[in-house]
Amino acid sequence: MESNIKKYDIRMIALDLDGTTLTSDRKISRRTREAFERCREKRVHVVVSTGRVFTALPEDVKAIRGIEYAITSNGAHINEIASGKSIYDDYLSAAAVDEVAKLYRELDAEIEVFFDGQAFIAEDYYNDIREHGLEYRSAEYVLWSRRPVSDVAALMLSNRDRIENVNFCFSSIEALEQNRAAVTAIPEATITSSFQTNLEVGGPNTSKKKALIELMKRLGIEREQLMCCGDAPNDIQMIEYAGLGVAVGNAWGGTKDHADYITGTNDEDGVAQAIEKFVLR
Repeated sequence: MESNIKKYDIRMIALDLDGTTLTSDRKISRRTREAFERCREKRVHVVVSTGRVFTALPEDVKAIRGIEYAITSNGAHINEIASGKSIYDDYLSAAAVDEVAKLYRELDAEIEVFFDGQAFIAEDYYNDIREHGLEYRSAEYVLWSRRPVSDVAALMLSNRDRIENVNFCFSSIEALEQNRAAVTAIPEATITSSFQTNLEVGGPNTSKKKALIELMKRLGIEREQLMCCGDAPNDIQMIEYAGLGVAVGNAWGGTKDHADYITGTNDEDGVAQAIEKFVLR
């Protein structure tokens, strides 16, 4: 069976972090780290492609030799890892930001606002998470990576020309579905999701796929030489676009349906398994 595996000339690997490269306790395994090091030796570019803002990238990931670039905020930025310098950006339109502010006043939801490589949330929401936790994602991660402010909507509106991403966070899956139509109707925006109770609002053309295309032009990489791996709906476009699209075993939201290959889960070193199988063999 192994002899029948299609041969790929992979020169770039783009990897989602949460639920994909990182384990459930948000760590990077030794096996995965070693796979990245071996990619560097083979001159294969390894690129982080995440919904996180740049300041929320784990230090142990940024420290891995060979990871040169990070696509952040679902494709709103491409940053050089070593310097933190942004080499590409794609923001929400002012009209979309104004509509987000309007919906925030109307809907029973919280928002997280991403700009300048940082994430901001309302102080009351931050304190509620600290006291009661969260059901659908890690409260510890949110408290570490988000900065509380007294008026998150006012902060967003006063920076409407440089908003990278806005997350609508709902209390339940049912609440999200009740309000999905209102969020998806936001003009000049792309809507996606990275966990089960959020809807993420990006610029009219913002996606991990589009950012990857820009980076590939810069590095002289062809589509057929790209491998992408993810677990969630915000990874689907890049998985479909890649010469080799990979979904981890724990992927959800229909992501597996768009992949060429299903690897192990994030807790089974699924990313390392795929790299070993298709890049390092």
